[in-house]
Amino acid sequence: MAPASITIAVCCYNSARRLPDTLRHLAAQVVPDDVSWEVLVIDNASTDGTADVALQTWPSDAPAPLRVVTEPNAGLSNARHRAIMEARYDVIGFIDDDNWVCQDWVQTASKTMSAHPEAGACGGPSEAVFEVSPPDWFARYKACYAVGEQADAEGDVTDTRGWLWGAGLCLRRQALLQLFSAGFSPLLSDRKGSQLTSGGDNELCYALVMAGWRVWYNPRLELRHFIPKERLTSDYLKRWFTGAGACSVLAGIYEHVLGLDELPAHRDIAWYQLAYWQLISTARRMTDVRRKYGRASIPLEDEVAILSGKAALMKYLSVSWRYQSYCSAIRGAPWARRGVD
Repeated sequence: MAPASITIAVCCYNSARRLPDTLRHLAAQVVPDDVSWEVLVIDNASTDGTADVALQTWPSDAPAPLRVVTEPNAGLSNARHRAIMEARYDVIGFIDDDNWVCQDWVQTASKTMSAHPEAGACGGPSEAVFEVSPPDWFARYKACYAVGEQADAEGDVTDTRGWLWGAGLCLRRQALLQLFSAGFSPLLSDRKGSQLTSGGDNELCYALVMAGWRVWYNPRLELRHFIPKERLTSDYLKRWFTGAGACSVLAGIYEHVLGLDELPAHRDIAWYQLAYWQLISTARRMTDVRRKYGRASIPLEDEVAILSGKAALMKYLSVSWRYQSYCSAIRGAPWARRGVD
């Protein structure tokens, strides 16, 4: 089977300080001559000269061409969509502006997607690189930073995990274009500037699975994730959990349809039963924590749980009148082979 050609997409918002190291690791790739690839930098409403830095950093003798495309609509989801539209090759590898990929990353991604034509997505592990010593709690919450292993071994994680995080996520462009042409419109939003909204990577993977594609994990797709000191604070972690809590409301519908949640006989549960279960389980977790500590100081692990739950409840209230339509749109999506009527 012919090797897959790859567009490496780096979505950037004010990335002038972080981008050079990321591009240096891409320029050092060792890629066979029969694998065509490119680097596509999406400048997402930056104001710090990110585009100029990208062009100046990329060496003239680099093993692949680099293009810079401007996406004026702020938000990671908008940047990703622009990358999908602009990519020249069938596999799109999304690398964050603080991701340093291993030397054979492009080659491994090409081999993985070629060897598994049923896979709409693949990804691997990441290792943290810290600007300062991390806090004691980091190991517990490293997954919040897209750090660590995503599975125990190489293989299909479609029916277990069901998604892979966006850092180092490779997607099959043909599959994505099929989704969009069939009417797929994302409900979740990723980062917008300093806002820690999330879930766009989850949703893309869930949608691909519903459309009949598989999700593959390869531990050889290694990258290092640089984490600056300002992201190693408890305030940042609390903001992350607040964003994740809000995301969980709509992500939970996908998880229910795919049988990835804790509900039994998930395909037989009506939308209002799902909403009730989600609301009650969230409220119960928050109540248990409050009752446990009363007026005493709440440990960080329980504080972030409360913040996540509160954000979820607020999201439920804001979308309650549309919740049924969201469930119907996901369950009966025309682009889905695994939807639920």
